[in-house]
Amino acid sequence: MANEVCAQIPPVSSDYTPTGTYETIAGLKTYVVGPPSPSRAIIDIYDVFGPAPQTLQGADRLAAALSALVLVPDFLQGEYVQPEWMPPDTEAKKAALAQFRAGPGAVPPAVAKLLEVRREAGQRWPGAADRWGVFGLCWGGKVGVVACNAEDGEGLFRASGTAHPGGLAVEDAEALTVPHVLLASPGEPADVVAQYKEILARPGKTGVVETYDKMFHGWMGARANLRDELNRSEYERGYKQIADFYAQYL
Repeated sequence: MANEVCAQIPPVSSDYTPTGTYETIAGLKTYVVGPPSPSRAIIDIYDVFGPAPQTLQGADRLAAALSALVLVPDFLQGEYVQPEWMPPDTEAKKAALAQFRAGPGAVPPAVAKLLEVRREAGQRWPGAADRWGVFGLCWGGKVGVVACNAEDGEGLFRASGTAHPGGLAVEDAEALTVPHVLLASPGEPADVVAQYKEILARPGKTGVVETYDKMFHGWMGARANLRDELNRSEYERGYKQIADFYAQYL
């Protein structure tokens, strides 16, 4: 689990019906939405609750706004954090979360798998050329940002982004080699968010950092309550801001 706030609130449900299809990419069941011959593409990494309807709706919005291919691979392969583990107020719940962090939720293997997906997808959709981005929610944001540093990234992504990021670390911001957008909530450590903003404003860096003050950790992912007017409007604003960023840098 990438953020302690993740361990407090279960995700909400949504009635949204996704518009994409499913394919297998690098051995992973992958949600695919967008044009058949795209000129740019994004790999969208869900939060620890997996491919929730709210997350897939966000992927659909990015694809429509950018006329881009958007892929949502099932990196956790069904081994998601369960709502009943929240909050982790018993030894059994704590043990389940610890097992997740050490197993399917471990970041380095997910980064390696992300790069494998990117390489195979690049061969499958050659029209996107090098115009690939990565976007992640909470845990997915941590995986994406690590994949965009000089040591691990192999130069496979042109831009990266995250909403309500998990596992925020100053060293990740320092190591970024591509433009990066970070949409935070008050649920993330404000001091690290401020450091991210300062680092991305330095010469040689490019980025946007904004805190959605009225939102909560998870407002653009599995916890999004799209029946709530404020959450829905901020969800829409957030995905528009992400799309505008990728429109500029992909």
